[in-house]
Amino acid sequence: MSSSISAMPAVPQYLSIVKDEQASVNRWEKTSSSSQQALTAFKAEASSIKTPDQLLKNYKALKVVLGAYNMSSNIDQTAVLKQLMTQDPTSSKSLAQRSGNASWKAFATAFSDWSTSPLSSEDTLSKIAQNYLTNGYESSVQDETPGLGDALYFTRTVTSDMKLSSIMADPKLLKVAEKVCGFDTTQFGALDYDQQVRLLGNKLDLSRLSTSQGVQRFAEQYLALLQISPEASTTPASMLTLYGSGGTSDGILSLFTGSSSSSSSSLYSALL
Repeated sequence: MSSSISAMPAVPQYLSIVKDEQASVNRWEKTSSSSQQALTAFKAEASSIKTPDQLLKNYKALKVVLGAYNMSSNIDQTAVLKQLMTQDPTSSKSLAQRSGNASWKAFATAFSDWSTSPLSSEDTLSKIAQNYLTNGYESSVQDETPGLGDALYFTRTVTSDMKLSSIMADPKLLKVAEKVCGFDTTQFGALDYDQQVRLLGNKLDLSRLSTSQGVQRFAEQYLALLQISPEASTTPASMLTLYGSGGTSDGILSLFTGSSSSSSSSLYSALL
């Protein structure tokens, strides 16, 4: 995303884009020759793909499909992808259900029935192309303004009935939640799963994500915190920081809390 908007701080950029992200995606598509070429190749080959194995062997098509489901990092995990495409995604024993990952569930739901190729539907192809471009756009703005792509993804992905397990299963959602709750992402990631669930469960008030306004406010807080405390740091966070007790209590955070606090612990609580 190379435009004047990228010179703005993250929060104003976010507020400008979130009003109509689709329009921003459409403008970005016109400047992204690599995305245009990828979609052209995908649409040309989609009709010839009739089985999960054929999709797995077609790198160009697979790259677009996985990009559409926010699963680009799984492109070399053939065994995982094969299970997702051959198991009943509604079964409690399926990998999709056991993972708790919303992207995996969506992918499995769309690609688990090959009685007729999922890629034979024009509607499906259109949705894949649009989601591929949206995720590509968010990756682009993320590269230029750290956190911005994640904030946009968070805003359009979180639902009013979002559960803690779903946030835990999605790395991007989890990263936003960790930051707003006051945890150092590196040290939080070093904890075992049960510890992460306990700590995040105690800090994260999911009722704040029950409305679109609440979700947007949460995303704004994430970006504000990144401005104050960027994730790239040469100073390791202390255990106090890990437990949400580090940082300052003044400045931009007061825009969201409505008041300042003498303790950073109560500050981070106010963010939630």
